[in-house]
Amino acid sequence: MRIALELAQAAAEAGEAPIGAVVLDPATGEIIARAGNAPIARHDPTAHAEILVLRQAAEATGNYRLTGLTLVVTLEPCAMCAGAISHARIGRLVFGASDPKGGAVINGPRFFEQPTCHWRPEVVGGVLAEKSAALLRAFFRERRS
Repeated sequence: MRIALELAQAAAEAGEAPIGAVVLDPATGEIIARAGNAPIARHDPTAHAEILVLRQAAEATGNYRLTGLTLVVTLEPCAMCAGAISHARIGRLVFGASDPKGGAVINGPRFFEQPTCHWRPEVVGGVLAEKSAALLRAFFRERRS
């Protein structure tokens, strides 16, 4: 999560919402992919940190199915990202801050609890949640002033 927070900080410094993500292999501890939010820089509304890191991990492993790998992200994923996580067959999702407004894992549609969801990762939320939330609050406070 600390590396994901560093990526979130870098995203904030680039003017993006401060969200970072890593995919790691829990068997080896190796980080396979890392990304920060980049929809503004990429002119791509799908360039959320989770989507970018899943793409990198699939490329690195040579497989679109990332079963057994762990995705660590600083903010509860939205519905788009939850869908991608399910399609990628991520084994475990670890996230920092919950997102009552846009989250789709423990808030909103609770994507993984829906009968139409074909793959459900193990979910662990709240890891370094206050640090993740503080980074987001500071970023948006600065934008409003």
